[in-house]
Amino acid sequence: MDLALLSRVHLFPVRHHSPRTTSVLGQWLTRVRPEVVLIEGPCDASGMVDVLCDEATKPPVAILGYRTDGTPRSALWPFAEYSPEYAALRWAKANKARAEFIDIPVGVSLEVDREEEGAEPGVEEEETESAATSAPEVWEEPISERFARERGYRSFEELWEALFEAPDWTPEGFRPVLLAWADVLNAGPRREYHRWRDAFMARKVLEVVASGVPPEKVAVVAGAAHVAAFIAKDVDAAMEAKLPKGVPCAVTVIPYSFPRLAEQLGYGAGNRAPHFYQKAHEAKCDFRRATLEVLIDFAGHLRMRGFTASLSDVLEAYRLALTLADLREKSAPGLDELREATVATLCRGDATHVDGFLWKSVVGHQVGRVASRIGQNSLQAEFWREVDARRLPRTDSPETFSLRLNNDVEVGSSVFLHRLRVAGIPYASLQGAGQQRGAPPVESGGYAALTRVRESWQAQWTPSTDVALVEKIVLGDTLEAVTTRVLQERLSEAKATAGAAEVLLESVITGCPQTVASALRVCDAHAATDSDLPSLASAARALSGLVAYGTSRAHADVGDEAVAVLCEKTFNRALLRVRDASSCAPDAVGAVLEALRTLHEVALAQPRADKAGWLAEARALMESHAVHPATSGLATGLLYLAQELPESDVALEVGRRLSLAVEPEAGAAYLEGFLQVNALVLVKSREVVKALDDFLSSVDAERFRQTLPVLRRALAALGSTERRYLMENVVAVRQLGTQARAVKGVLEEKDKEKLKDMSAELGKALDDLDDLL
Repeated sequence: MDLALLSRVHLFPVRHHSPRTTSVLGQWLTRVRPEVVLIEGPCDASGMVDVLCDEATKPPVAILGYRTDGTPRSALWPFAEYSPEYAALRWAKANKARAEFIDIPVGVSLEVDREEEGAEPGVEEEETESAATSAPEVWEEPISERFARERGYRSFEELWEALFEAPDWTPEGFRPVLLAWADVLNAGPRREYHRWRDAFMARKVLEVVASGVPPEKVAVVAGAAHVAAFIAKDVDAAMEAKLPKGVPCAVTVIPYSFPRLAEQLGYGAGNRAPHFYQKAHEAKCDFRRATLEVLIDFAGHLRMRGFTASLSDVLEAYRLALTLADLREKSAPGLDELREATVATLCRGDATHVDGFLWKSVVGHQVGRVASRIGQNSLQAEFWREVDARRLPRTDSPETFSLRLNNDVEVGSSVFLHRLRVAGIPYASLQGAGQQRGAPPVESGGYAALTRVRESWQAQWTPSTDVALVEKIVLGDTLEAVTTRVLQERLSEAKATAGAAEVLLESVITGCPQTVASALRVCDAHAATDSDLPSLASAARALSGLVAYGTSRAHADVGDEAVAVLCEKTFNRALLRVRDASSCAPDAVGAVLEALRTLHEVALAQPRADKAGWLAEARALMESHAVHPATSGLATGLLYLAQELPESDVALEVGRRLSLAVEPEAGAAYLEGFLQVNALVLVKSREVVKALDDFLSSVDAERFRQTLPVLRRALAALGSTERRYLMENVVAVRQLGTQARAVKGVLEEKDKEKLKDMSAELGKALDDLDDLL
């Protein structure tokens, strides 16, 4: 490799997404006027240059490279309008120069073990990546941050704005300063991965020269660390041999967004505020003007929310930002001065509004657009067609909306969104359907989705949405086909009736008739051999829901009658497993109790379920001492609530189960199951409470301590209302109210000892309840 020849090529170092670098680069290219412009970027993306430079393409956009061998892996190379690489492409087109990318191919980049080498696909080399590091478990401050702190700046970004962005640099002055900075960074050991890239890019440059282009007519635009290595001839050609063989891949261009470019949102090579830097770029790097424009935007946002923010406030904030910049010997205000001036003036010293909503506007929400000539795969086309037709959000900021599932249009939107959810395409998430504030998260799919009449969604397009749409094309060319493929894979992995029934529900919710038929067959096959009660109960619930709400959403050919027949069969199979499953170990009783509750709900709600058979099984559980006591307690409560057991019989059964002849542990377990049903109804029964009180009073102190954990767990479900009724009935059962009415006579007699005894008894009753509750 002729490194001397490489030094004759025009080399310009850049920092990614830097308005000043872009401005100076444009001036430099105009003076150098190369015939070929070579740019850091995947070399197999050179075919995308015309698309990137198309007038219909509006940054931010990104080159997307993705594997085509079925492995879900991809990489992004983003560009803003103020990115130097994008500016170099635009300059080449405007001046009829040839533009090419020269970095390692996408397939090689995707194959590199980035975790070991400390890089991510698509994230180019930045200042902090060249810093020397010690052992992985020991954090060492990056050299860039240390350099900034030692010079009185709070962060490297503040230093960069003050020393590189704000001053009015010329190409002759800016280039050597940026190279000097790169030399500082390269003083430490560079990671092997970047040295491999140095060798690869150097070879690509020399190949262009070898093709007959004079080196003086070649311009290279690359990261400062790479250019510094070229100039210092610190390139080892042998390093290229360490690059792995590339994997099968393809390249396209997709929209990107300002939030994804923001380094504060996780993009390592990004900057703090893309929208602010876009304004600076449009103002030809006049950061004073950019600051004023952002302050005007801030005032508008504040007024929209009902706050006072006048033009005089804006001017005062602008003057303060200029003053702060002068005091800090900066050429113009940066983001730090902008924020501090906003807090002090527009926000009256309160930073809450800046952090809450104002700062999002300096990051921006802009989403790019790609020229139609690039074309979209069928999934992308379908996605955007549906989003536009259904008027769904298409910005990179979360938006919430509701769907009322009483008409075909909004049901269609629900099917579309559920297909994206099942296919794993990040766009929308279910927030709930009229749920109260503070309620637990709702189940997105399954039985819950089938029963909703209203859905609340939060949607946000991100570049990851398009990435997923590109990657999922290997599964099918429509969203229905992709969803069907995903559900078929889940169905093949289902080992029990419950898993197959869950796929059946999802098939109906996502409108996939092919999978509906397959899932019904698999459910039928599993139900015939399944011996797991929780699985059978879950499947019975799912099938009961389909019988009640129908399968019309999926437009399946199987018919609702087939579902109803399978529901009956599955429910009857579950009934056969009730007694054996209830004779379980303590660690398995939780799932069995949930299954029994599910069967009870199905029996009462579904006309085609064998209600009489279930009630017979429940009564057998209530009377049996061979099953786990908690299942007996649950069965007792369920029969009482179903009005199949009078209150007197309930009290008799509870008294029998909580008698002295029963082990306290078994009594506590029975009570745990009993109170799981509807504790309010149970504790309102004075006879039930009396049996409970007699049981607790009869347990000796040592056994009481042993059973206390189970008792606490059993009574933990009681809320404030249930506790109040329980207390009232305890007072009535112990006739504490009658004694309390005697207090008046006690006080008249001034018998303080009698009053003390009564208070102690009442206090003991309260203490007993406090210990349990």
